[in-house]
Amino acid sequence: GHYMLGLALLQRKEYAEGVRELEKALDLGRVATPKGYMVEEIWQELAKAQYLSWEHESTTRSWELQNLKEECEAALKEKHFLNHKEGSIDENEGSNLEQLEALRRIFNKAAEDDIPTEVPDHLCCKITLDIFRDPVITPSGITYERAVILNHLQKVGEFDPVTRAPLYSSQLVPNLAIKEAVRAFLDKHRWAYKTG
Repeated sequence: GHYMLGLALLQRKEYAEGVRELEKALDLGRVATPKGYMVEEIWQELAKAQYLSWEHESTTRSWELQNLKEECEAALKEKHFLNHKEGSIDENEGSNLEQLEALRRIFNKAAEDDIPTEVPDHLCCKITLDIFRDPVITPSGITYERAVILNHLQKVGEFDPVTRAPLYSSQLVPNLAIKEAVRAFLDKHRWAYKTG
């Protein structure tokens, strides 16, 4: 039910509400069938919704920042012109250029969070190289995506793909620290939800 409601809200471009419903569906799906196809489908829709939400907000923010920057630059230039007209140009020439440069630095810094970069390696699965969704840690200390390592154990063999040490599904423990780090990263950098 939460999944269908989330999809309906996304169709109406009500991103925040749609994301909340999809997160509820994902939590419930992970409890019921952690390896089920529905969990993957919900995650894909949630990632798409988060990305669309970020894209919409980022475009709006970028437009607002650009307008504000242009207005501030115009105000500084007008102040410089008025100072020049009054004859106090000598003492304010350097100050005006410094203020314009400081203004540009501030606006560039404000836009930084909306510029996609690389996702840090420690937040990505060693097998898929995708950002973690449900990370688990092995006794050897290596973190993998739960569905991927379970698939490996079932289809390839019961051993750690990196260390080759024997590994059983009962030894996998949720890596809550990485999960929280991923959540914090995605909260700040929602462009990282981009899939495919």
